[in-house]
Amino acid sequence: MSALAGLCGAGVGLGLVLVVAGWHGVELPRRAARPLLPRLERVNLRLALAVGAAVVVGAATGWPVGAVLAAAAGWGASGLLTGARAAQAGVARVEAIAGWAEMLRDTMAGAAGLEQAIAATATVAPLPIRAEVATLAARIEHGRLAPALRAFADDVADPTCDLVVAALVLAAEHQAQRLGELLGSLAQAARDQATMRLRVEAGRARTRTSVKVIVGVTGGLVLGLAVLNRGYLAPYDSATGQLVLLLVGALFAASFAWLARMTRPASAERILTATTNSAESATGVGR
Repeated sequence: MSALAGLCGAGVGLGLVLVVAGWHGVELPRRAARPLLPRLERVNLRLALAVGAAVVVGAATGWPVGAVLAAAAGWGASGLLTGARAAQAGVARVEAIAGWAEMLRDTMAGAAGLEQAIAATATVAPLPIRAEVATLAARIEHGRLAPALRAFADDVADPTCDLVVAALVLAAEHQAQRLGELLGSLAQAARDQATMRLRVEAGRARTRTSVKVIVGVTGGLVLGLAVLNRGYLAPYDSATGQLVLLLVGALFAASFAWLARMTRPASAERILTATTNSAESATGVGR
């Protein structure tokens, strides 16, 4: 009871602090980018699909192997359904990086320094990277520019962003000339890359649709046999039948995984990573 009372008291105190802060217009510190939350949501979705499919198939057929295979299918189903969305998000991020580079170029053309230009674009940066840019501006207020830029590259985690950040780091540490022209060239290269990705995704969309059709037809055939002709699947009720079902299911799972891999583009290698930054800091390179 005392622990519950303490917890309630802490909640009331926190509520009063939030009320006072909101009344006086105080901005509480918060993390702009939360990459872990979407990842947890995807894991929870996959887990829910896996458990639901395992329970339904296990209860309908009484096959332990069938329940395991259904759980594996439920776990991998979201990957087939969200592949196009992830590709679109990647293209949107590249275009956002290009737009932000142009914003920096135009802001610096008005006799503003690099730090002032980053701060000015923090609230108007393209939406896919606005949170990361806001975090970058906050880091600059309390630290050095070059480490903040490298941390920003790790937050965005995109090879195109690494090129822009590399140019900004050189300008911050070595006073690079004609930075505006360089940012314009990088922005144009980023837009060309986004256009190329769109063309590639148009071709991958057909492969992705074929994979969905194959998976749907296979799953529908198995479901139809289980509902309409249960006797046809009676041999799988024995222990030997379960072993055969496990072998067949493993072959199907491997083929579906291979087909799904064909629909995913190979991720490009980054030029700025946490390992690279640590090595540069230890050896003094880039200072």
